[in-house]
Amino acid sequence: MPLLRALRTVSDQLDPGPLRDVFAAVATDVESGIKFSEALASHPRWFPSFYVNMVRAGETGGILDEILKRLAELLEKQSRLRDRVKSALMYPAFVMVAAVGILTVLIVFVVPTFLGMFTELGSTLPLPTRILVGVCTVARAWWWVVLLLAVGGGALLRMFLKTSTGQRLMDRGALAAPVLGSLVERLLIARFARTFSTLIASGVPILSALETVRATVTNVVIDDALQDVERSLKVGESLARPMELSGVFPPLVTRMVALGEETGQLDRMLMQVADSYEEEVEVQLAGLTQLLEPLLIVFVGGVVGFIVIAMFLPLMSLTKLLG
Repeated sequence: MPLLRALRTVSDQLDPGPLRDVFAAVATDVESGIKFSEALASHPRWFPSFYVNMVRAGETGGILDEILKRLAELLEKQSRLRDRVKSALMYPAFVMVAAVGILTVLIVFVVPTFLGMFTELGSTLPLPTRILVGVCTVARAWWWVVLLLAVGGGALLRMFLKTSTGQRLMDRGALAAPVLGSLVERLLIARFARTFSTLIASGVPILSALETVRATVTNVVIDDALQDVERSLKVGESLARPMELSGVFPPLVTRMVALGEETGQLDRMLMQVADSYEEEVEVQLAGLTQLLEPLLIVFVGGVVGFIVIAMFLPLMSLTKLLG
């Protein structure tokens, strides 16, 4: 099927909306004589730079169908990996939200009913009960201050993280965090390796591929390391050596890259790195989910247990007095 007819067919099959309009605009540009890659480049929101560069390489080499197939595989694998991460974190997030909601109802509505009776007795309350009284007082009388501080603090933090300093601190913290740091590192390296491999296998020059990959990297630390690699490549050095000197990429990655450069199979080595790290991400996610479940149960049980103890200690004292 000719390219223009294929674009028209895809556009007609889509439901009315922005994506259908984009495909119709691309088809119109192609019909007017504009290259397919240039037509895609005019819609950067829908077609990022790595997509456009791969299509451009496919046009140059006459293998556009093969390039689009590789693009589809790349995007589908990235989408599946994102879905696995989201599904693994969904249960802990749901438990935390439910726990916070239940504790809020207890502290704001249920506990004050009992605490009112205890304070009327006039006796000295136990320390856990006094702590619970303080928390309930703040929650009921000063909730708007707490809410204002939370919203204002969140807005200030978000503004700070948008700055270069804040972004760098957050990205460094994400990589250095215990347990989660190794997971973030594997996710970023797997995405880098798979995208870089796909670009090289599609005929994109290494320097152009590296520039394109940098545009897809969301971590400043890894982006800085790739900038050093890019500068080294421009002066004729190898790819593996500056990656090793950066200290960002694990030895497995740098050794596989060095082996790929020596054998002329860099794309295959990078693809193996991506497959290996994605498998490790899945295993680590499964282990992390299994670890979070009992920790969340212990946390919620501890808070509820504290509330129960704080409420029943005055009752036990009152029972002894009456007895």
